[in-house]
Amino acid sequence: MSQAEKPKGGFDSAAFLRTLTSRPGVYRMLDEKGAILYVGKARNLKKRVSSYFRPGNPSPKVQALVAQIRAIEVTVTHTEGEALLLENNLIKAHRPRYNVVLRDDKSYPYIFLSGESDFPRLGFHRGPQREQGRYFGPYPSAGAVRETLQLLQKLFPVRQCEDSFYRNRSRPCLQYQIKRCTAPCVGLVTPATYAEDVRHAVMFLEGRSNTVAEELAERMETAAAALEFEQAARLRDQITSLRRVQERQYVSGGGGDADIVAVAARAGMACVQVLFVRGGRLLGSKDFFPRAPEGIEAREILQAFLPQFYLNARHAADIPGEILIEAGFDASELLEEVLGTEAGHRVRLLHRLRGERARWVVLARTNAEQALASRLASRQDVYRRFEALQDALDLDALPQRLECFDISHTMGEATVASCVVFDRNGPLKSDYRRFNISGITPGDDYAAMQQALSRRYTRLKSGEGKLPDVLFIDGGRGQVAEALKVIEELQVEGVIVVGVAKGPSRKAGLERLVVGGIEFTLRADSPALHLIQQIRDEAHRFAITGHRQQRARKRSRSPLETVEGVGPKRRRGLLRHFGGLQGIARAGVEDLARVPGISRALAQRLYDAFHNES
Repeated sequence: MSQAEKPKGGFDSAAFLRTLTSRPGVYRMLDEKGAILYVGKARNLKKRVSSYFRPGNPSPKVQALVAQIRAIEVTVTHTEGEALLLENNLIKAHRPRYNVVLRDDKSYPYIFLSGESDFPRLGFHRGPQREQGRYFGPYPSAGAVRETLQLLQKLFPVRQCEDSFYRNRSRPCLQYQIKRCTAPCVGLVTPATYAEDVRHAVMFLEGRSNTVAEELAERMETAAAALEFEQAARLRDQITSLRRVQERQYVSGGGGDADIVAVAARAGMACVQVLFVRGGRLLGSKDFFPRAPEGIEAREILQAFLPQFYLNARHAADIPGEILIEAGFDASELLEEVLGTEAGHRVRLLHRLRGERARWVVLARTNAEQALASRLASRQDVYRRFEALQDALDLDALPQRLECFDISHTMGEATVASCVVFDRNGPLKSDYRRFNISGITPGDDYAAMQQALSRRYTRLKSGEGKLPDVLFIDGGRGQVAEALKVIEELQVEGVIVVGVAKGPSRKAGLERLVVGGIEFTLRADSPALHLIQQIRDEAHRFAITGHRQQRARKRSRSPLETVEGVGPKRRRGLLRHFGGLQGIARAGVEDLARVPGISRALAQRLYDAFHNES
């Protein structure tokens, strides 16, 4: 690695370029604080970096970038492919200001067919693919998976229940009654018949639904010839349902797996639309809104998006054989090579398209433009609400950042505080925080608010994040007073504290705002009030979600596991002696002490543990 330091007056590009290598690698441009402005890769580092400093560069983006450069760091790699992978990792790690950055990085859902069973199950799966079986997908959303599973239940009655439910049945469940399952749990279907349904379901998921329909038609004719009219009618209905599904989902003009990617960009925003086609069927689509610098072209966004989207450990097995795009770019052959290596099969980027494939690209572009228009309209609405908030609170300038706190608990149990953040683009979820509250009197919301605010703003004062312009508190004068104490103690300046108290009837639109000891209301149709309601409701949702997770974790643990001196052997003995946890909870100290291996002192600790839990 080499680095150019900042001389007096700025960056000495000439001195740096004289010693720069011509080998492939990655370069990182840094500002005066050492923060990374831009990460790029190059086949020839000297030529690529030199291009930024040529006189008269027409790109406003490049001019703005070069003006801020104070140092450049370089990492040399063996090949351009290695440079591409390193560039992708660095962009994800540092999220530089002048790079196109893909924010959505979550795993995609699949349909899972379990293995090692005469009666395997079909189900929803998201996450690492560790369990033995087959995975079909990826699907663009959980809704698309559930819709497909519902269709499969109607077409092929393969069980979708969890194994724990399946193993403990003594009679058929409701799914059998409504003809969505053949009840293998109680032996109402033979393994051979069930295996046939599984085989047809797999063929359907692989895109071979025509073959399935032909097989069912042959079986229907055989049943009719044998005068098995009830069976023939059932097969007829199955074929009819399958044909209807084909009409809705089949992509005419061929099968196979492909992703169709299109970009729309305007007004400083970009949208990338990805259509997912697997086994010749359109599974759905997904919109992405990468952060992109001003003035960047759609082709550059596409070139930056593709490696970030596909060069991901969770996506490697999902890369299809063909990726259809609107236009080619210089590094497309390199990207094909790297993606092929990652996926374990050949991957082609295709842009000279005709017929059905060209129409799919047009469809993806139309969807991208529509989604971008909706996002721009939403952004304009958020900006209008910020302007209204400025007027409502009589602020000197338009607020840039809002925070809201809320507290959630059940009778003092598992208290959680939430902090949500909005900027002028709407919710900034990467800056959301939760605080598990401890060491307070259960149910003391004032103490919980004080602890959460102290923890949050102590970190912000130490430089871990940005201070808000307006701090909203879900509550009235008491909660606002606690917030002002923390703000004053930590000497936080420039933050306006606003309490959002529910009205007399607790109806939306009647909220009372508390600022500086003064209470007032806004009109129910005020855009400022709508923004306040939105951030308050988001804080409430985020707090409740955290509280429920905490409560579930706490309650899923047996009180027996919390008692020191009670290991697995003693737990088994207690459960066997009393017949379960309820019997132990009802037992007195003397009853507990009669169990072999339980002393009186241990019996007292057991009694106390269950007494405290109740």
